[in-house]
Amino acid sequence: MDNFQLVTKNDFAYHKLKELIVTCELAPGETLQQSALATKIGVSTTPLREAIRRLSGEGLIDLAAHKNTKVADVSADEARHLLEVRRALEPLAAQLASARRTREDMELIERNLARLEPVYRDVDALQAHREFHQAIYFASKNPVLVEELERLWAKADRYRVIALEKKDISPAREQQIRNEHQQIVDAIAEGDGESARAVMQLHVSRSLGSQAVNLLE
Repeated sequence: MDNFQLVTKNDFAYHKLKELIVTCELAPGETLQQSALATKIGVSTTPLREAIRRLSGEGLIDLAAHKNTKVADVSADEARHLLEVRRALEPLAAQLASARRTREDMELIERNLARLEPVYRDVDALQAHREFHQAIYFASKNPVLVEELERLWAKADRYRVIALEKKDISPAREQQIRNEHQQIVDAIAEGDGESARAVMQLHVSRSLGSQAVNLLE
């Protein structure tokens, strides 16, 4: 029972710290005051240190010897690199999903599509957007691809938040995003891999991550 509780506390600390970083409540470059942070999250320093170690491995925390532990900085270069990889991998996931999706996959994709609000409204809408894309990743039936896209999404979320805070999006662009989502779902449902790939590539190229590149340059 004790081991189960320890794992639960570690995971809780990990997810809470990750949320604080991704939403930029802990700002890029900010030094982590571990005692105060543990109190804020509601855990002891032991699970917090484990969370810091895990997030360091994901590139969200700088954990250098003999230096303060800090939230990793953001940069135009990293935003661009993330976008380049997403442009390659997300269209592949959509293409594979169009060939491999099951009825259950389509039900989940369509259910998540119905829950979407304009991603530019607030940070909460980002989670619904993530779950929509996750359902497409899972439908690809390629666990290596899913794992890589999940890792990329977590790093890219910080850049989405930066774009959310600094850029107003027109109703016309919101409608365009809705259309893109629907077109991706339609192509996957119809088994049209080339269309699914093409629309997803366009969707990523117009994304908040793409706008963050321009904002940070």
